Amino acid sequence: MIYPLVRDLAANEIPVVVTCRVLRFSPQAFYKWRANPVSKRDWDDAHLVDAAREIHADDPVFGYRFIADELAAEHGITASENRVHRLCKEHRIASVISKRRGRGLRPGPAVHDDLVQRDFSAVSPNALWLTDITEHRTDEGKLYLCAVKDAYSGRIVGYSIDSRMKASLAVAALRNAIALRGPHGTVVHSDRGSQFRSAKFVRLLRDAGLHGSMGRVGTCADNAAMESFFALVQKNVLDRRRWTTREELRLAIVFWIERTYHRRRRQRGLGKLTPIEFETVHEVAHAA
Repeated sequence: MIYPLVRDLAANEIPVVVTCRVLRFSPQAFYKWRANPVSKRDWDDAHLVDAAREIHADDPVFGYRFIADELAAEHGITASENRVHRLCKEHRIASVISKRRGRGLRPGPAVHDDLVQRDFSAVSPNALWLTDITEHRTDEGKLYLCAVKDAYSGRIVGYSIDSRMKASLAVAALRNAIALRGPHGTVVHSDRGSQFRSAKFVRLLRDAGLHGSMGRVGTCADNAAMESFFALVQKNVLDRRRWTTREELRLAIVFWIERTYHRRRRQRGLGKLTPIEFETVHEVAHAA
């Protein structure tokens, strides 16, 4: 950063030797920089930073360690974690869930308007989907569940379970729902979590012909219908016992959703039918 100053002062007829003496470095270092202003190291760092920005844009949860792994796996760039940490710090590339002493986490801006306005009713399947993420501890660490719920029947049309709360968790759940239902024009409503604001999730919505929707910050009522489902999961599965392994809890969640919630738990809002029964009855009625 100092060398360009020396060059500019030399253009104003201030000798390089004098400037270097005042700034306490050798003229040889300046002339070496002038002969090659951009070193190979600087060039490589610039490419690394560009790739890191791209990775972080796809998944804002990624910190420098995940970015270092992705650089090697996806971009063929081998760099130590210390180097990636230094460059990410210099360019302010940080995980959105990193803890900063003395500061609260600032929610990111919404990438979609609120198309729902707390009206969680739907007159047909695949008109409105709701999605969110919940977590629970096991002896091995946390386990995260992202679910997609059809507001029409209350059926969980897609879900994904992982040990890390990355954008790929939300993307996998949405892909699962798309593969099962084949929707078009569906409104997908979520909160402003970074997973739902990630480039990967937004790109999947666009490519599938779906419309994103987001509630306000810190207002659980803006996604109350999804929160009510997670409250059931909490009461009927998560808090029933202490879970030793992630796999044990994963199987329990899948079993409860597929067997109990979908096929055995009758809902008064559905005329005392289960979600599967409700959809079956109305599909037959619609076909008739």
